[in-house]
Amino acid sequence: MVARGLRGALRAVTAGRRFSTRPARAPAMDYQALALPACPRRPMAEEMLPAAGTTGEIEHDGTGQAGPRGHGGGHSPETAGMGAILTPCPGSYQDAIRTLNTLQTNASYLEQVKRERGDPQAQLEAMRGFLERSGLKVEDLDRLNIIHVTGTKGKGSACAFTECILRGYGLKTGFYSSPHLVQVRERIRINGQPISKELFSKYFWLVYNRLEKTKDPARTSMPAYFRFLTIMAFHVFLQEKVDLAVVEVGIGGAYDCTNIIRAPVVCGVSSLGIDHTSILGDTMEKIAWQKGGIFKPGVPAFTVAQPERPLEVLRDRARERECPLYLCPELDTFERDGRALELGLAGAHQRSNAALALQLARTWLQRRGCRGKAGETGMEGLDPAAVPRVLAGHWTLDAELVERPVPLAPTFHPTEAMIQGLRDTEWLGRTQVLPHGAVTWYLDGAHTTSSIQACVRWFRQAALNRDKPHDGSEVRVLLFNATGDRDTAALLKLLLPCHFDYAVFCPNFTEVSVASNADQQNFNVTLDNALTRCLENQQTWTRLLEEKGGQDPWLPAPLRARGLLQPVPTRGTLLLAPPAPRPLNSPALVFPCLAQALRWVAQGRDPQLAAPTATGAHPPPAASSGAVLLREAAAIHVLVTGSLHLVGGALRLLDPTLSQ
Repeated sequence: MVARGLRGALRAVTAGRRFSTRPARAPAMDYQALALPACPRRPMAEEMLPAAGTTGEIEHDGTGQAGPRGHGGGHSPETAGMGAILTPCPGSYQDAIRTLNTLQTNASYLEQVKRERGDPQAQLEAMRGFLERSGLKVEDLDRLNIIHVTGTKGKGSACAFTECILRGYGLKTGFYSSPHLVQVRERIRINGQPISKELFSKYFWLVYNRLEKTKDPARTSMPAYFRFLTIMAFHVFLQEKVDLAVVEVGIGGAYDCTNIIRAPVVCGVSSLGIDHTSILGDTMEKIAWQKGGIFKPGVPAFTVAQPERPLEVLRDRARERECPLYLCPELDTFERDGRALELGLAGAHQRSNAALALQLARTWLQRRGCRGKAGETGMEGLDPAAVPRVLAGHWTLDAELVERPVPLAPTFHPTEAMIQGLRDTEWLGRTQVLPHGAVTWYLDGAHTTSSIQACVRWFRQAALNRDKPHDGSEVRVLLFNATGDRDTAALLKLLLPCHFDYAVFCPNFTEVSVASNADQQNFNVTLDNALTRCLENQQTWTRLLEEKGGQDPWLPAPLRARGLLQPVPTRGTLLLAPPAPRPLNSPALVFPCLAQALRWVAQGRDPQLAAPTATGAHPPPAASSGAVLLREAAAIHVLVTGSLHLVGGALRLLDPTLSQ
């Protein structure tokens, strides 16, 4: 019944008609919340983009964003069911994006990854083959002076901090990350900025045409989406002659396609957690083993504080690979003379990412003997007796690594360039605040239990720091979606202490139309499946509200690393006290796309969003009464979280300049 109702809704929406579905046997699922008009169809150049399935890169590593799958998989545009046959046209950015999206593979790619994960050579050899067909050899990557970073949470932020610090030394930086939020060009950056459409088109066609000309009928002719972009990034960085490249791992480490890098300058591991369990394993220890796969002989590596057992796994992996591994001291140890380090990214959880970035940047500068504009090397304030092999430039396996836990990396006085770099770092969609008049949007792509915990702490502190309306009438709204194999109930339970007045669920699709922006099209799932999951989330939220007790389950447990208690940061703890009691009968609504959800929340009070249009269908009482409350509230605080793709779609609608 659920699937039948959703199929009818999908047909009505894609046909541009209003629709209303009524629950027959599932009264807890409020189908009438979907009774809103379909998003207006805006013809675009990308309209004929072929739908070709999923990349197999879940959440963090997906093709990017939104757009319901129209048809099955395959690499050929003709199989997309759109009737569009693409002819490569070098110089055309939109054609490059359309052709890139034909490299999205069908869902069988994930199954292939699972089958091959026991044999890393199967994946890495294939990647080396694609790289060589594109005109590069693995040895060529040695010239990029790479900083290779993995982790479950915060690896993108750690990379952003590192890149910004080194850019402050006058170095030309490259930065490869995933996923993109608004435009695919965000994945490949030079000097902190996405490459231009012209550069993207130039290098896309260079790589694509070389691979096209060297097709082998006996093998996969073209690399999948993420592999292609990785190869393309290497071409961009080499030909544009960057001084260094910061490369973020896609998924895991050992079998990730970025792991063809054989001689990075330094490696980093951010906080570990449970994610991508179908690929990486279902325990922290298994995931740590995967992450440690990027360690290389004689190449220094740094990790932030981890739980005891995963830290031991990282240590053992480092020992196997003769890699000197060090534990980053907390950021507090770098704050001397009463001078606190200011971070460009909000949230106490960013402090460990900043501490990792300081070690990565300093080590890179040391190993490359670079001096900044002011002659700074990153060596200032370092105790020469702490790690003599660092000063000598020879990183060999520390004998103590075998005998005791991971040794602490040395502390030092951050240079002015480092301090400025931490302060200037920007990273969209992570603890980001967008004040739009009466509506304030809080965007964070958290999608694991620990990152949601950090997001809740940040949101409660950030919301409490905003000026309060004189009449006290403020409304809190949660906008949520989750993808992949995540335990959505566990994530939603952690969000209960925020005391939202409304919870809104919608797919990551910006619009219910194949005319969606090509940069954000991801054909992971059908609209039917996405809406089914949203309705399940709605039901889960309602049940959690009914069961809610007096505990705040998001408060973090102390982190132990080899018996040493790692204190939870105390900054702003007074702000973590729950706000005044709020009603727990918060309505939960489902919308078929982000555009409709954002318009309903804003009620015409955000200048970037049109007011919600009237509908002939009968909206549920919660939607009608909520609309009145939202229109009359002095302040509306909206937390958008659960998926980086959801955040990316919201950013595209809330800040149109990002699409230009």
